[in-house]
Amino acid sequence: MTILVALALGAVTVTFLRVGASDVLAAPALARRNYRDQSVPTAGGVLIVLGVLVVEAGRAVTGAMGFGDEPGLTLSRSLVLFAVFGFGLLGLVDDLLGEDDARGFRGHVGALVAGRLTTGFLKLLGGAGVAVVLVATPGFAGGRRLVTDALLIALAANLGNLFDRAPGRAIKMSLLAYVPLAFALGSNTVGVALAPVMGATLGLLVPDVRERLMIGDTGANVIGAVLGLGVVLGLGQTARTVVLIVVAALNIAAELVSFSRVIDRVPPLRALDRLGQAR
Repeated sequence: MTILVALALGAVTVTFLRVGASDVLAAPALARRNYRDQSVPTAGGVLIVLGVLVVEAGRAVTGAMGFGDEPGLTLSRSLVLFAVFGFGLLGLVDDLLGEDDARGFRGHVGALVAGRLTTGFLKLLGGAGVAVVLVATPGFAGGRRLVTDALLIALAANLGNLFDRAPGRAIKMSLLAYVPLAFALGSNTVGVALAPVMGATLGLLVPDVRERLMIGDTGANVIGAVLGLGVVLGLGQTARTVVLIVVAALNIAAELVSFSRVIDRVPPLRALDRLGQAR
């Protein structure tokens, strides 16, 4: 399967799921107030999870029938699936049960010190665990690389959440990050494994920007983690180290400054951030 076909399958599948699940998304349990104090369904990122599952199930069926280059799941596709479900579950828990009074790493640690375990901290802790399991695949990594690559995936997932503060922002930023990564990976097994996830992400761009749904932590967590996993699986040590430094720096910066304020003060970023938004 080529990258473009995999991207298209992800986008088309998630579009059909969104239309079919309109009643589910309208459930009161998913209703949240957005930055304009309007009620919008959250956790729309669960459609990415389901969309990727449908695409991979279709790949398995067609492979069993003798179509396609790979008759079964490759290691890369298996790891992407695990990342999608693991980080998606953690994000969904935070979307449905989380509270807004504790934000950022300091906020969650502060709540823990005060004797309260937040869903955000559970998401951070669980994300670290999922990242370690991903990197600890037999024959894949050990020692220092296990720690650094797991950290990269976990921090990338958290960065996705940090950008999810305005309609479409997390998706736009993830697509910007995906373009150079896609060129670097090419049409190898890692690139093909990532494509349905990013296609499904692209399929939710317009609904997210137009405030018909919020991808929530469910979607932002998955998108960030999968991009981080793509870097870990497909790039060399130098590139992974550079990405880790950048991702770590952005996570630290988010504790000190507001990404929204920075974006508003930089005209090109502000224009991209507001592109397509409802007025």
